[in-house]
Amino acid sequence: MARTILVTGASSGIGHAISKDLLATGHSVVGVARDFGKSPCNHPHFSSISLDLGNLDTLPQELPKLVGQCHAVDALICNAGQGRFGNLEQFSYTQIRALMDLNFTSHAFLVRAFLPQFKKASRGDIIFTGSEAALQGAQKGTIYCASKFALRGFAQALRQECGRNNIRVALVNPGMVDTPFFDDLDFAPGTEPDQHIAPADVAQAVALILATRQGTVIDEINLSPQKNVIDFKPDKQGR
Repeated sequence: MARTILVTGASSGIGHAISKDLLATGHSVVGVARDFGKSPCNHPHFSSISLDLGNLDTLPQELPKLVGQCHAVDALICNAGQGRFGNLEQFSYTQIRALMDLNFTSHAFLVRAFLPQFKKASRGDIIFTGSEAALQGAQKGTIYCASKFALRGFAQALRQECGRNNIRVALVNPGMVDTPFFDDLDFAPGTEPDQHIAPADVAQAVALILATRQGTVIDEINLSPQKNVIDFKPDKQGR
């Protein structure tokens, strides 16, 4: 059955791949991102909405407008996020807040806005793009790991809260995915096919969750490359 699905972070990387896969299988997609200038989508069943989910001060005013535009939406793919890594003392207070705001709090705001609509319909799917960083802390990942641990705990609690309303909540935790996520970082996954996850792999996991029959919930899917290889970028390290 064709559905209308909202995907955040839809302009690139994992969100873009998820959107393409959903459109290819007959669904309609509402894509949300700050800027679609670099990756416009002209598919007839795709609509784009420019919104900065990291700006929490404006979301209480913007999200009711978004819900008003999206009465047909019955699934959320909460995918927006960014990476920033380093020793804790290297983070400014502003950077700490910005990372937590986008990677965790914006998802809570978005779900809170759509939840009454889902509960009234007594159906819906909410899928979060988590991370392997939600499973184990890592050096130089204090704030990033904290944001993903928070998202995972939120998803687990929300699943218990929403089960009686026939709303399914799932989490996909990928390892390093070959996307522009790493463009501004000093490391990236290895380039060989078995050294990274492809965005399409995450899209397939999302499709599996959505295709599972009503009454069955896939709590979490963890994805890892067959070989964990990290390439450090000399130019980013000043060498």
